[in-house]
Amino acid sequence: MSMAGAPLLRSMLFVPGDSERKQHKALGTAADALILDLEDSVAAAQLPAARAQVRTLLLATQDRSKQQLWVRVNAGAAAEEDLVAIFAGAPDGIVLPKVSSANDIVQLSHYLSALEMREGRPAGATRVVAIVTETPQGLLNLPHYFQTLAGEPEVVARLAALTWGMEDLSAALGALGKVDETGALTFTFQLARSLCLTTAAALGVQAVDGIHANFRDTQALTREVAAARRDGFSGKLAIHPDQIASINSAFTPTEQELARARRIVAAFAASPDAGVLNFDGEMIDRPHLLQARRILSLAQRAP
Repeated sequence: MSMAGAPLLRSMLFVPGDSERKQHKALGTAADALILDLEDSVAAAQLPAARAQVRTLLLATQDRSKQQLWVRVNAGAAAEEDLVAIFAGAPDGIVLPKVSSANDIVQLSHYLSALEMREGRPAGATRVVAIVTETPQGLLNLPHYFQTLAGEPEVVARLAALTWGMEDLSAALGALGKVDETGALTFTFQLARSLCLTTAAALGVQAVDGIHANFRDTQALTREVAAARRDGFSGKLAIHPDQIASINSAFTPTEQELARARRIVAAFAASPDAGVLNFDGEMIDRPHLLQARRILSLAQRAP
C-alpha cells in the first residue's frame, strides 16, 4: 500500500484556506504537500470564501508532481459541504480531523468514492490522512482500527497516513499542560503519539508526526524531528514555511542509508525464498527488508 506504493510525504504544511497570499508563498516552499485548511484556521464567517479560494487554487495548479495539494475539511456534516465545494479541483487528498473511530474514515472513503465517480476521477485517487487523537473517543478507539478496517480493503488502500494532534485533546481533557518540567510529553500525550504510530504500522500506512507549535524554536524542532524519525515516523506536519527545511532534512535518508537499503533489497531479490540472510556478517530477515523499502520510499521525495 502506501508503504510500498506512492512516495512517503516528509513534510505537510498547513496553509489557511482563505489566505491567497499565504497560499502562494507556500507554493514556493519545498514542502512535499500543502494542506489547504478549511477547519481551525478559518473563521466560520469566512468559510464560503475559503472554499471558493481553495477550489480556485486547486483548479489553477494542475502540476502536482513536486508538491501535492491536500485539503483539511471540517468534522461532521460540514465535511460534506466542504468536499462538494472543492472537489472539482481534484485534491490529492483529504485530511480528516477529530476522528472518533475508524468508522469516520470508512464513511469519508465511501463519500469520496461517490464524488470520484461524479467527477470522472479514478476510484481511490483521493487519498486520506486521518488525525486520530484529537478527541478522547478517538484515542480510546485506536486499538480497534485494525479489526474495523480488516473488512474494508478499499478504505485501507485509500488511507495514506495517520497523524496525531494534542491541542484539541488537551482542551477536551482540561489539561493545564502537555509537557513536564523537562519538556517531555506527559504520559497521556506520549500514549496518543505511540498509539498513532503503532496503529499506522499495523495498518501498513505512513505515520506522520504532529505539529511543533513554536515555529521560532528551530533547535527544539530539530530534536523533535530526529526523535520522530528514530521512533518510526516518516513525516511531520508543519505550520510555518521556516519548518520545512529541518523536516525534509531529517526525513531524507543519507547516502549511506540508501546504499545499504539498496543492497538489502538486492540481496533478498537474489534469494527470494530465503527468510534470513547473512549480510556483511549480520543476520537479517524480512523486517530489515521492510525497513530498507521504507528508506527507499522516503528517498523518492528528496530533491
